[in-house]
Amino acid sequence: MKALSRIWSNAWPGALFMLALLAAWEITARRMASPSFPGALDMLSELRQFGPELLREMGTTLWRAAAGLFLALVTMLPLGIFIGRVRSVGDYIEPVFDMLRPLPALAIIPLAMIFAGVGSTAKIMVIYYSVSFPIVLSTIDAVRGAHPMLSNVARSLRLSRSETMLQIDLPAALPKIMVGVRIAVALAILVSVSAEMLLSTDGMGYFIVRAQQQFRIGLGMAALLVIAVTALVVNGVVAWAERRFLRWNLERQAATASN
Repeated sequence: MKALSRIWSNAWPGALFMLALLAAWEITARRMASPSFPGALDMLSELRQFGPELLREMGTTLWRAAAGLFLALVTMLPLGIFIGRVRSVGDYIEPVFDMLRPLPALAIIPLAMIFAGVGSTAKIMVIYYSVSFPIVLSTIDAVRGAHPMLSNVARSLRLSRSETMLQIDLPAALPKIMVGVRIAVALAILVSVSAEMLLSTDGMGYFIVRAQQQFRIGLGMAALLVIAVTALVVNGVVAWAERRFLRWNLERQAATASN
């Protein structure tokens, strides 16, 4: 109960502001009385009617986003730690990152279609490409920014390079790595929806395009609301996991601040 009351005490100002925005939206729509500008109640009516379908399409979108994010985590975390530890390797690989990073994720859709067709694999490839950079770059910076004493500890314990990266570099870099992971989570959902708009027959992106083609603006807004609420929930889950698994870092920062 205390946890719920604490969550509500933190959330009610934002909830009140959102209700005020919805009320202003509804009043403005009624005054304009235009079919091109549906009100908040029209959007909620569409949401109630198509709720199950919207949730099903959102599940498809989330599955693709999670798959691309998972592949990026299992490949880019070890690569980032390795590049951060072995600087000579970074001299060769980092220029490639600098060249590819500015390319928009959607620009590689034709390339993904060549190798993976038009199914979910192509969209997962696009998501993987987009979320890899914040993960690997934050990991590289975190490992290189670690305290030099950690390297001395690894040498004194006679750890191998792989043991040093796993037992020393990864735990020390996790707080900074999580910054890149949180960016990657939001980016995965964004790119998943965008890729589905251009290359899909299902998912929330395709649902929005279909609503636009049918001139059902209220339905499209309902889909956007579902995406926004889902992203808010996912971000809250990631923030909770970060506090849960990095509690030791928060406690250390609190102890340092008190001293």
